[in-house]
Amino acid sequence: MKGCALLLLVVSTSASAVVIRADINDANYRIPATAVPALVDLPGEGHGVLIAPTWVVTAAHAVSWQASISEVYLNGKARKVVAVIKYPGYQTLPEALGKQALASGDASKIHAFLAESNDIALIELATPASDVTPMPLYRGDDLQEKTVEIVGKGATGNGADGESADAPHRTELRHAYNVVSGANAHWLWYTFRAPPAALPLEGTIGNGDSGGPLILDSHGKRELAGLASWKKYPDGRLRDGGHYGLIVYNVRVGAYAPWIDEIMSARATSPNVTPASHSGH
Repeated sequence: MKGCALLLLVVSTSASAVVIRADINDANYRIPATAVPALVDLPGEGHGVLIAPTWVVTAAHAVSWQASISEVYLNGKARKVVAVIKYPGYQTLPEALGKQALASGDASKIHAFLAESNDIALIELATPASDVTPMPLYRGDDLQEKTVEIVGKGATGNGADGESADAPHRTELRHAYNVVSGANAHWLWYTFRAPPAALPLEGTIGNGDSGGPLILDSHGKRELAGLASWKKYPDGRLRDGGHYGLIVYNVRVGAYAPWIDEIMSARATSPNVTPASHSGH
């Protein structure tokens, strides 16, 4: 079994749609497919976000398990892909770590590996998506305690029962909200809280939508603050996903803005050149 598959079994790192509060009707979380125009569907499962007319940002692990990606889907249309560029040095989970976690029930070494990763990638489209307004990156540092919106089409469930292991990974578009409880140079994270501490539409990610957006309302404008990446329970033990208490880690895209800017600029002038990473990540 490949490391990616083991990772899904162990920590459900392939992040997803919305797991909801057990006491709130699912209909309250559903939104029209057009509600987030810049949301990109990867083939089969997984998401990205349009951040420039020919550029999509996503989690690197969301594109690493696929042999190749020739097209993605945006605003109901297939868009041809000319390049997938992962952050330099990105590594998939070693298979040995996954096997060890499955045998012991302890995923702490996997969590330590993921915490040091750079789980971000760019997808270059063949032609500009002129029918969709890109979502700008949030480049600020003041994210602690901010309320953010989560969206996705993957597996769902509720905080009391968790998500079903055999739930489909591409469903209806849902959204939920949570509060950023921590941040560092790489990550933003939040905890899926049970009532009465939870927000009215509190939720978390499930399985199937890696790279889905964490959206901040910045002065009335939606900006991309994070990308769904990985999750854990506080005790570091293996457990089915989606239960109250789950901590979800999202790539802090503002920290990678210099790399993103450099890649887009370099490809605009020299399409066959991919510059090296910035230091400091």
